[in-house]
Amino acid sequence: MSDTHISESLKPPTFREAFRFWLKLGFISFGGPTGQIAIMHTELVERKRWISEERFLHALNYCMLLPGPEAQQLAIYIGWLLHRTWGGIVAGAFFVIPSIFILIGLSWIYVTFGTLPAIAALFIYGLLPIVRNSCVGIREISPLLLESADGLGLTKWQRLRYVEIPLAARFIIAGIRISAVTNIGTATLAAFIGAGGLGEPIVTGLALNDMRIV
Repeated sequence: MSDTHISESLKPPTFREAFRFWLKLGFISFGGPTGQIAIMHTELVERKRWISEERFLHALNYCMLLPGPEAQQLAIYIGWLLHRTWGGIVAGAFFVIPSIFILIGLSWIYVTFGTLPAIAALFIYGLLPIVRNSCVGIREISPLLLESADGLGLTKWQRLRYVEIPLAARFIIAGIRISAVTNIGTATLAAFIGAGGLGEPIVTGLALNDMRIV
């Protein structure tokens, strides 16, 4: 396939369309780099066709070699590719800004209502990467495998249990790992608002400049 044909098959977005996508991605991209990269591939390459498969994989390979969060680097590069400097700034910023508002919301819940609602909020917050990674993992399964399962006469429940969940297990496990790390990190931040917890030794050690406590 020629480069001309490939470029004609793509549908470059307007800046407003890209802005809305990066904003949406910032709020739904739970599950760590695995889930975030899978979401970008599904949306940008397969559904919206804003970028070619070849260019996406080429950029991903470079991002894997660079130090730092590869998913954010990939988003910044794609944003820059679509709309140059401002596209890269918007794509990179929306990887951080939604998380700030979520942490502020969790802190407000704790300060206003006490410990139990904060724990419930952390539990719900921890479910998001697991659910998101599970959906992405199941959605990435080849349709040919699902057709084979249907051809064997499996019910929807049997297909989910014996085909979809095992094939999506790596995504689900990654979501559980990210959920655990995120919850521990978020709960540690409670010390900064006087809520105690595991963050107290860290805050005390930083205040006293005593790394042994930290």
